[in-house]
Amino acid sequence: MLAPPAANPTLHDTMPDDQLMLAYADGDTTAFNALYARHESALFRFVRRLLGVRLAAEVDEVFQDTWMRIIAARGSFSPQGATWRTWAFTIAHNLAMDRLRLSGREVAFYAHDEDGDGLEAAQLFSRGLLRDGATASDAAHPSAEELAFWRAAGRRLLACLDELPDDQRAAFLLHHEDGFTVEALAETLEVGFETVRSRLRYGLKKLRGCMERYLSVLERRRV
Repeated sequence: MLAPPAANPTLHDTMPDDQLMLAYADGDTTAFNALYARHESALFRFVRRLLGVRLAAEVDEVFQDTWMRIIAARGSFSPQGATWRTWAFTIAHNLAMDRLRLSGREVAFYAHDEDGDGLEAAQLFSRGLLRDGATASDAAHPSAEELAFWRAAGRRLLACLDELPDDQRAAFLLHHEDGFTVEALAETLEVGFETVRSRLRYGLKKLRGCMERYLSVLERRRV
């Protein structure tokens, strides 16, 4: 049996995800390390926000299960099917949704700040709900008042996301936070294009209603 190829960080940094997975399946463990480093944060954040506060204690387990499934399926991955990223997020989505169904989750609305700083969530707020996408981070020297506003808006959005039906929350997060196209969403969520569009449309409408107070403040600032 051939030994795994020597590590080549520069090569791995430039290799597409699909090629990294194929290299890992051939025994190159450093290719897996590159994949993990590239997607760890996005996958963890997606699982955490999809499960919400009620199942926060189960985020680590679902996240680890996702990577264990990826490892176990390394021999069956095919770049002729979904891209590696779509394939990996599909695994994470299905595991998280299974956990939500088993939990009999009842959604409760209350403010929370999973990151200890609502500014991260404020970026999602700006991308998903605002037309101009402006946030406090765009200003060279945001005032304390501006920072407080965006932190509060971010915390509010996390709470509003917790109110959404699970399928609408998954669609919103994948589209607005992780940049999935409607086509990739349909593949990941295993539903039709129109269903994806419907979930995005209704989810966005609910979030806008939930975030009305903050959206109104921003509208007044533009006048």
